[in-house]
Amino acid sequence: MEIIDILLAASFWEAAIRIATPLIFGVLGALVCERAGVLNLGIEGIFTAGAMAGWMAVWLGAGLWGGVLVAALAGGFFGLIHAILTVPLGLSQHVSGIGVTLLATSLSYFTYRTALPDVSSPPRIEPFRPLDIPFLSDLPFIGQALFSQTAMTMLALVLVFVTGWVLYRTPLGLAIRAVGDNPSSVEAQGLSVYGLRIGAVVVGSSLMALGGAFLTMSAFDAFFFGMINGRGWVCIALTVFASWRPGKALIGALLFGAFDAFQVRLQTEVGAFLPSQVFLMMPYILSIIALIVVARKADYPKALLVPWFKGQR
Repeated sequence: MEIIDILLAASFWEAAIRIATPLIFGVLGALVCERAGVLNLGIEGIFTAGAMAGWMAVWLGAGLWGGVLVAALAGGFFGLIHAILTVPLGLSQHVSGIGVTLLATSLSYFTYRTALPDVSSPPRIEPFRPLDIPFLSDLPFIGQALFSQTAMTMLALVLVFVTGWVLYRTPLGLAIRAVGDNPSSVEAQGLSVYGLRIGAVVVGSSLMALGGAFLTMSAFDAFFFGMINGRGWVCIALTVFASWRPGKALIGALLFGAFDAFQVRLQTEVGAFLPSQVFLMMPYILSIIALIVVARKADYPKALLVPWFKGQR
């Protein structure tokens, strides 16, 4: 009954949605990149760059939404590097992505140490505060679970619907999906395959960086080393779990958030009988199981990871 009580508590789902928020940004970004045919393994470093850039912008006085913009621009910059290397130059998407992760992570840490050489603990900023939406925040259960989140969580949820609408209801979305399945047909229509792929990677990388910005500007109030903690790699797996669809991506992120929130609460119930590492690995084990079940039927973009050059048939 204690497990049932945990799952039915509004505070549990409030925590699950909060934990899922950076994953929602990240998986949407990965989804946009891969729908255009480009795998972006730079996501872990882009998360770090977004976290550091957004936090530092706010610390320097840019304001919270100014920090969000700076984080998105930082993500777009590293996405552009990855896009140039992999789209017109046709280099390995795996190698380029890992290189971007190393570059973005190292540059973020270097910038932090250069700007704050003598600081033993990171300076604090005033982060986004939970919203208090009239009437909605007072609703039983859903008011606390959903409508008492921060503005960045609301932004993530809105972007799920915006991404789905763009991909499946607009000519631009049709072109992005086509360039990830059959780029030659897109060229035959007079559209730029390079332009569409580069644009998708830049936009997707900006979304990824917002996941990092959420951690420093909403979940916490400072930047510290190692705070991304593999969330970028989780987003790559969740993209496959979601079959490259925004709605399923939201479900996958929420499931992982629920697994993570559940293991924290479960530790307080039976933590004396099992090592803490058992609980920490639970969300990842459950995610792997879910991925195995779903991935066999995933309808992946046909031109994903396939280099394309102008004039190719």
